[in-house]
Amino acid sequence: MTKKVLAIVAHPDDAEFLCTGTLALLHNKRWEVHITTMTAGDCGSKVLGKKEIGEIRIKEAATAAGMLDADYTCLGFEDVFITYDKLSIIKTITHIRKIQPHLVITMSPSCYMVDHEMTSKLVQTACFAGGLVNIHTPGYSPIDYIPHLYYTDPLEGKNKYGHKIIATTVVDISSVMNTKIKMLECHKSQRDWLKQHHSMDEYVISMKRQAESIGKGIGVAYAEGFRQHLGHAYPQDNLIRQILEETREIKENNS
Repeated sequence: MTKKVLAIVAHPDDAEFLCTGTLALLHNKRWEVHITTMTAGDCGSKVLGKKEIGEIRIKEAATAAGMLDADYTCLGFEDVFITYDKLSIIKTITHIRKIQPHLVITMSPSCYMVDHEMTSKLVQTACFAGGLVNIHTPGYSPIDYIPHLYYTDPLEGKNKYGHKIIATTVVDISSVMNTKIKMLECHKSQRDWLKQHHSMDEYVISMKRQAESIGKGIGVAYAEGFRQHLGHAYPQDNLIRQILEETREIKENNS
């Protein structure tokens, strides 16, 4: 049976910042990779309208995903308006049932942007509710398991209160860092927008800085950090650790 990993993030380029190194390692292990964004990042321009920039960013995300032979999907939520409501939950459950992933990676539950936090909540619920037969998703049947669920580190490694988040699963991505960089560089429109909005060109530099910071904690050049969802009924074994020899478990726990 083909093993599948699904990364569901809020916007195009979130995966490249936070987890595509790990996805690349899984791809090398012959896992089938799926990358999904909730939105097209349709507010990411000072010049183009929502439709125009959304179409550009979807193409950029698909190009980046293609480097891992990955299937890319945009679920069609509006940038800044991801909402935890019934229709959004059902849409996310439907996607989980469609892909049937063994491993799911999503955003940190606490991050600087509410879109990230809402994505995290929707994916958590969808993983749990994917097997509930009384939730109907026409065309897609309930799954009979709860996927392994992991949260990425937040951007800059800190939650919305400024507190440092300590990853409990750290993956050495040094061997695939060039792939991660090339995937991020596909998002040219976002890089241009950030130069205008933030008055700085630190797109790739900031990604490398975070990967270097995480890697320093385990004595490697670059790494990505995750926390596994270990609540009641979710799988308790560390699947990423079992699959990737590049993984270190950190016993320190944090919220």
